[in-house]
Amino acid sequence: MKRSDPPHTNVSSAGGASGQHFSEPELVELEARYPDGLTTQDVVELISARGERLSEATFRKYVQLGLLPRSVRVGRKGKHRGSQGRYPASVIRQIDAVRTLMARGYTIQDIQRELLSLRTDIDAVGRQLAQVLSNMDHALRENAPGGGDEIAARAIADARLNASELVEKLRAIEQRLAMRARMARAAV
Repeated sequence: MKRSDPPHTNVSSAGGASGQHFSEPELVELEARYPDGLTTQDVVELISARGERLSEATFRKYVQLGLLPRSVRVGRKGKHRGSQGRYPASVIRQIDAVRTLMARGYTIQDIQRELLSLRTDIDAVGRQLAQVLSNMDHALRENAPGGGDEIAARAIADARLNASELVEKLRAIEQRLAMRARMARAAV
């Protein structure tokens, strides 16, 4: 299938057929509002509130195919309440990107192969690094209440900066690889 325009994964520029995509400020606000992530039901409700359809089955299929990140099990507060799967709030951004690409004629296989497979892994690395650093902050506060270890605090801040730079570099590499794959396909 011939495509007249290259896919863009920047959701703010995505038009799509329905015009119901989240704007960049809305996505940033959602990600800030749900720092602990979203349940499957939350995701379906947020998409449905936009007048779009997304079933839990479709959402789970996207996860199984690697188009969206897997959930992280989070314990519920209270005795014997078990745990619940939570997805990073950035999953809304990824759903918008998948839908935009599909509206442009890309198949799920195209999207898996070229555009989102590495991004999901990179996002997972970013979340894991953020979690480790958050746990270190917590351990520092617990072990040194009222000030404490400035050297450790600076080291954590440096590690946070390095983690952010690493994730950005990985994203840049992923974008370059995706662009090269598209250019190679277009040349055929």
